[in-house]
Amino acid sequence: MQTPTPLEELLDLAADVLRHDRRTLPAGASGSPFLTLGGGLGQAMRLQARADEQLGLSLDVAQLLGAAPLTDVLARAVPVAPAAPDPGPGPRELPLLPGQSEPLTAQRYVGPGAVHRMLSAELAGPLDPAVLRAALAALGARHEGLRTAFPTSARGPVRRVLDAYAPPLITLPELPGAPAASAGAAVDAVHARLAEEVDRLIGHPDRPPYVFALTRLAADRHLLSFLCHHAVADAWSAALVWRELLADYARAAAGRQPAAARAGAPPPLAIREDPDPVLLSERVERIREFPAVVDLTAPGRRPAVFDFRGERLSLALDAELRDAVDSTAARAGVPHGTVLLAAWALAVGRRSGHEWLLVGAELPRHRAGAPLRTVAPGSASVPVCCELEGGVDYFLRGIACAFGEALACAALDTDALVRELGLRGDRSRTPLTQVTFADHDGLLPVRTTAGPLTARFHHGHLGGATADATLTVLRWREDPLLALDFASAVLDRAQASALANDLRTALTALSSAAETDPVEDLLPAGLTKPSLAPLPVAVSG
Repeated sequence: MQTPTPLEELLDLAADVLRHDRRTLPAGASGSPFLTLGGGLGQAMRLQARADEQLGLSLDVAQLLGAAPLTDVLARAVPVAPAAPDPGPGPRELPLLPGQSEPLTAQRYVGPGAVHRMLSAELAGPLDPAVLRAALAALGARHEGLRTAFPTSARGPVRRVLDAYAPPLITLPELPGAPAASAGAAVDAVHARLAEEVDRLIGHPDRPPYVFALTRLAADRHLLSFLCHHAVADAWSAALVWRELLADYARAAAGRQPAAARAGAPPPLAIREDPDPVLLSERVERIREFPAVVDLTAPGRRPAVFDFRGERLSLALDAELRDAVDSTAARAGVPHGTVLLAAWALAVGRRSGHEWLLVGAELPRHRAGAPLRTVAPGSASVPVCCELEGGVDYFLRGIACAFGEALACAALDTDALVRELGLRGDRSRTPLTQVTFADHDGLLPVRTTAGPLTARFHHGHLGGATADATLTVLRWREDPLLALDFASAVLDRAQASALANDLRTALTALSSAAETDPVEDLLPAGLTKPSLAPLPVAVSG
């Protein structure tokens, strides 16, 4: 049998990630980009990670989401950069990584909920605490980011990497009435308790700021929660922690050794490339065409200082609307996440009175050659230039192109953009993007198995907000669920509910319109009023 070429192996991986037939994908990939073959950001990240892990080849996510045919992009794969040498035992004090300074600084001025995240797994089946601790120990040994504390020095917080640190597992007392409560109510009760205790649980400056908390819900039913500081992990890293932890648990439960660490693998952002001055200049000139402020507040409501405190509305969508969005995405040749981003921009634009606006998208800074299997805050909120004009399919393709342009610029320093645009000095709002979007669908399945256990994931909220309003896609294919986080000092709950109604109206309008219908005619300005009944809110995530 003839040995497959690297391009053939990459096409096989792409077919698996895109759920295409391996025999027919090469023909389509030779003339079609990744996006029109059904790929989105989540699929591009998975393909990049699998190419790195299984083939030792590095792909550029920005190129994957560009306009070039998939075959051409895969042909540009390069060998993964060699790992940095192991520095040897002993704690090391290092400069902060990009993405760590802002949450560590913000923690001094705002509550802990604004700078921490929580992701839980509801575990059904016989749980062995000793096996769980062994899996956690293997995870901590493998990842430098889980052995990193952030003590304060004369120059501010620093990154101290410990030689050894076992991820802490605390056991919380069973909640009164938990066995009789519904699954959602029990999970929400545990999350509420953890939100109150987060600062006590992970507030020690000389220890890595994260913890695993185990709560018994019923016989053979537990909730394992991962609470971490934003300086430890972003959404991609938190999902990586869960994937590896459950895989290690399954191995340990079967009597096998956990996965070995990749010796000397550095954090993906440990080495920063100098920003391209030409790219920075071009990006500044492009963004300058758009308003720097998108205001959804009522007159006089905005506080003098943005305080990063917030609430969440969890929005469940029905299967009919999900399928209509998928059909529209397929017709336009874009991923479903593009339709969701477009609907969000349309809803915000109509309510704020803007035909052109910037929406910040949570995007990875990782580029070609950067290892992905590392726990670190490797994402940034990058402005996407949204133009609400043209026919529906033209509009959707324009949003997809703008998203790709933003991804290609994700490594640019946001502070540099803000400085070049002259936007410093306004403490009442986050600079450049007051409305943001994140697509976390596909980072984790709704449920998975780990040896004798079945795990179902729940997204917690700790009372923070990093922008005036953020739409997050938590899951899509099974039980579609979106989350609208909003700054409570900027929007009240009625206004946030009205904005959620606007989003559903925009999604329905986009997915029911013909491809050439002018997007300008789909929705009136000022879609709904806060007095209207809010969308049905799903309490648990």
